[in-house]
Amino acid sequence: MATVDNSFILANGELKVTGRLVDASNATLYATASLNSQEVVCIYKPVAGERPLWDFSDGCLAHREYAAYLVSNTLGFDLVPLTVLRDGPYGVGMVQQWIEIDEEIDLATFFSSNHPKLRQMAIFDAIINNTDRKIGHLLPVDDETVFGCDHGVTFHTDNKLRTVLWQWADDPFTNAEIVLLRRAITAIEGDLGQALEPLLTSEEIVATRSRIESLLESKKFPLPNPNWPAVPWPAF
Repeated sequence: MATVDNSFILANGELKVTGRLVDASNATLYATASLNSQEVVCIYKPVAGERPLWDFSDGCLAHREYAAYLVSNTLGFDLVPLTVLRDGPYGVGMVQQWIEIDEEIDLATFFSSNHPKLRQMAIFDAIINNTDRKIGHLLPVDDETVFGCDHGVTFHTDNKLRTVLWQWADDPFTNAEIVLLRRAITAIEGDLGQALEPLLTSEEIVATRSRIESLLESKKFPLPNPNWPAVPWPAF
């Protein structure tokens, strides 16, 4: 039997909920997507289980999670696990491939390191305006591979960057990072922008482009917003 791509299984397989992550603020369900005897372990976050927030519209967090995946995938960050939007046992929601992390890596120390993937994540978070990059949202798989999760509170039009990854604040971008940001402008003016249209408001897409332009103008990692908490609480 031919092997089916994991993205196809996540999008089309039978979704069965097997547990719940009880520490999560919104309904975060442990599940499996099965198709033709193949199975992908995943996280399922139904829109119906989203808790209302004062600064984000109701029922939009799953769409922002998928939007973050599209940005990561399109720009070659490869920081967000495989993610789809689909229907499930509790309605439409985000379904994301489960990542097994290296339990021997101490996250309390790792988050403040100079790891190149964390540096990429700091740029990625600045682009998507991530307001909740906690230590526990870092998923190191091995010495080279790191993913990030929980991107529901992103893409706001106001500057709400809140993260534990401030070790590069005000550092100059490398030439490769500047090239990436220029490519991001081109992408959001083209196919990426079109892909984001069903997921975000037009104002949020324009604000995303403006953030990238500001990064290119400064040629430096951003500094914390003096009018907004710099680090999520709790930080883990």
